[in-house]
Amino acid sequence: MGKTAFIRAARVEPGLKTEVEAILLHLGMTTPEAIHLPCLQIEFQRGLPFEVRIPDEFTARTLRAGKAGKAVKKFATQQEFYADLGL
Repeated sequence: MGKTAFIRAARVEPGLKTEVEAILLHLGMTTPEAIHLPCLQIEFQRGLPFEVRIPDEFTARTLRAGKAGKAVKKFATQQEFYADLGL
């Protein structure tokens, strides 16, 4: 069966769209192909292909801190990152 139906994607920030498209290009796929994958998984699993739940307070606090830039480590290179992990 040919693909003839359309799904309008959500609006996203231009920078996010550009970054996602670059990552997908590196993976060898287009944005429509990437959107098609979860649709196939939803159909196959007869539901979302991942667990959806409200985070506990510790996780929520950690996510808020990360978004605020608190207790976030940044590394200039992968080597620095691995060294920090002791690898």
